[in-house]
Amino acid sequence: MQNGYFRLVNDFKGYGIALYPPKSFGEGIREEEVWKYLDGLKIPYDKKRIEMQIQFEEDGICHLGDGECPVCPETYMLDVSEDDMMATVRFIPPSEGGQRLTKEDFLRDIKNKNIVYGIQENSLQEHFESEGVYCTDIIVAKGKRPVQGKDAQIEYSFNIDLHKRPAHREDGRVDYFKLTTINQCRKGQVLARIIPEQPGEPGCDVHGKSIKCREVKKETLKFGKNIDLTEDKLSIISQVDGHVSLVDKKVVVSSVYQVKGVNVSTGNINYDGSIEIAGNVDENFEVKAGGNVVVNGSVEGATIIAGGNIIIAKGMNGMGKGYLRARGDIIVKFLENSRVVSGGYVETEAILHCTVSSGSDVKVDGRRGIILGGRVQAANAIIAKTIGASMSTATTLEVGVEPLLISQLEHVQTAIEERKKTVNAAQVIYDNFKEKQRRGLQFNDGQLRYMRSVVSLIQEKSAELDRLNRRLASLQEMMETREEAEVVVNEQIYSNVTIIIGSVSRLIQTNYRYCKFVKEEGEVRMVPL
Repeated sequence: MQNGYFRLVNDFKGYGIALYPPKSFGEGIREEEVWKYLDGLKIPYDKKRIEMQIQFEEDGICHLGDGECPVCPETYMLDVSEDDMMATVRFIPPSEGGQRLTKEDFLRDIKNKNIVYGIQENSLQEHFESEGVYCTDIIVAKGKRPVQGKDAQIEYSFNIDLHKRPAHREDGRVDYFKLTTINQCRKGQVLARIIPEQPGEPGCDVHGKSIKCREVKKETLKFGKNIDLTEDKLSIISQVDGHVSLVDKKVVVSSVYQVKGVNVSTGNINYDGSIEIAGNVDENFEVKAGGNVVVNGSVEGATIIAGGNIIIAKGMNGMGKGYLRARGDIIVKFLENSRVVSGGYVETEAILHCTVSSGSDVKVDGRRGIILGGRVQAANAIIAKTIGASMSTATTLEVGVEPLLISQLEHVQTAIEERKKTVNAAQVIYDNFKEKQRRGLQFNDGQLRYMRSVVSLIQEKSAELDRLNRRLASLQEMMETREEAEVVVNEQIYSNVTIIIGSVSRLIQTNYRYCKFVKEEGEVRMVPL
């Protein structure tokens, strides 16, 4: 394969440009290369005539002028890529009687043009050791791209997925006894190890300029009590048999506290680790845990607060005062007359006259799968078999905005109103003082100290007001409706159910079956499953 090329030669009238067409599927002559070459030598030419001969790939000479052919040495056109990582050259043959360019002269010339790194002498060998390879791209220099390293990683030997769901039996019921949400560990067990970082290698462009590689990220193991760090500081090992969890990227090991039941014999329980209750939690008692709370019996009118998950095998009747709050998920047989707040999902077989807030989704499945009365909120989705009842019990479902954000927003708005009242009241006192001072009234030391405290109060509360307003703006920005939010009805929804998605709502006025409700074009719409 040979590309087409051109050369200045003598002809019978004077001199011209000889055009040599490509051979064996080589690239044709580039017209712009011809114009650039002739313009550089300030030789006039008939552009249309040369164009026609190039287009028809005719072998011949286009006459340019009278007299002897200008003697021009071999030259070249150098091109450097935009990222300075590659330089290519296209050699132009010498005119008839002109001299060839030597390899040494060429290398010295490109060095003067600051092409100094990654010179590809082997690529140039064929051109300089033969009659010439003309009008052909030859790589003359290659830069070295940086080799990016790998960040260090922490590999955990226990399950760090805090949202494991319970199994379902063949008859549709949820098996609350077969859950693996608690990570048991044994003494001497490796809990986590660091896979060390791999540094990268810097690169270099054809001009010799160094190209830095990305700095790799190191990792350190964060852990609490009952854990040993190995000598190489790359692994951590449990000192005891117990329960392991990951809390804010910190590995925590604690023994699981086991109790038969929570009642008058135990009193309230407050434990840093996880708690497993074999029986029931009686009315008015309180259970607080830094980890998970598992109740293998039932809960009546009690309070359970967990830093992990809450699992209640036989359900909860809150009697209007029961309260569940978990940073993780809440899994319970049924919920009745209770208030529930979950940072993760809520899964149950029935929600009856409850106030439920979920940072993920609420799934009501199993034998009954009903939501009746009260208010249920979820950031992503609410899924149930039946919603409402034939007697049109008022029920409200809200999806699309994280409930905790709503709570924070309301708290910040209340705090802003309180600060405004304080500032306004103090400002009235200050303005009254300044007016009396302007009229020439004299004040004693006690009154002056009091006014200084008023000024300090205005400054302090005004600064707090500024912070709260910034927080309010941030929360309002975060309060964007999740477009995928939905309410799914797997069997039937009855009238007098209010569905809120983000900032729009709809009161259901007729019964529907096997459908879901989504937000479309600024309104809540029903679509079939």
